[in-house]
Parts: sequence; C-alpha cells; structure tokens
Amino acid sequence: MKATVFVVAAAALLSAPLGAQEKKPVPKDSVRVSIPGCSKGYVFTVGARTEDMPSGSGIPEGMHIRMSGPKKMMGEIKGQEGSRIEITGLMKKGQYAQGGVGIGGGVRIGPGPTSSGSLGPDPGGSQNMIDVEGWRHIPGECPR
Repeated sequence: MKATVFVVAAAALLSAPLGAQEKKPVPKDSVRVSIPGCSKGYVFTVGARTEDMPSGSGIPEGMHIRMSGPKKMMGEIKGQEGSRIEITGLMKKGQYAQGGVGIGGGVRIGPGPTSSGSLGPDPGGSQNMIDVEGWRHIPGECPR
C-alpha cells in the first residue's frame, strides 16, 4: 500500500509544470522572437526557416544581428559556431524593418546620399540588436 502511494505521489510531482521557467515580461516597445541561423562571435546571421518553424517574426534571411546577454550564455553560443541554432530573445519593435521599397528578389531601393554626402542622419545607428534569453540546437549546418 505504501509503495502505491509513493508511486502515485512521485508521478504527480514529476508531471507538474516547473514554475521556475517563467519568462520575463516583454516591454511595450519590444517583441520576443525566435530566430534560426548561425553565430560568429557576437553576430548572429538569420538563416532560412524550415517548414516546422513559423515565419511570424518577419526578420529577413541573411540579416546580421548583434547579440547581447549573460556572459555564460554568450560563451555557450560562441561554442556553437558552425552549427545551426535558434536564439530566443527581445528586440525593439520595428528595428529590423528595412528602409526603401522592395522591388522583388531581395532587392530594395532606398534613399541616396544627401547633399552632405551621407546616407542619412545616422548611418551607424541602424545596428540590429537582440537581448538573448535562450538558445537551442536545430538541424543543419552553417555555410562556411
């Protein structure tokens, strides 16, 4: 009898969801995204989505994103160079929207240089950033 009660209690404890895995709330000006691709140092290159991955984030393939996160996690990601991974984290809304007009085939036409010769008010300010919360392996290899 005691063994049956123990087995039932153990099964109930093991099947209960873990409460410590709660994600932090998303700020109003940000969005949580999961992106497949490859990393090199602190730069993540967005890869092609597979059929089983939703394409809801709208982040185009080939885009480079600067990663930031806890030192331990960034070390783990750096150790995965050459392997496809999926990172999950927070990005500011709209920062990955590309300027200009798309004319097809991945080609976009944007504004040209101004009279001062620059491409806009802050050409260096368009760096895409993600605050990485987690990562996981996905099938495939990164291009060399």
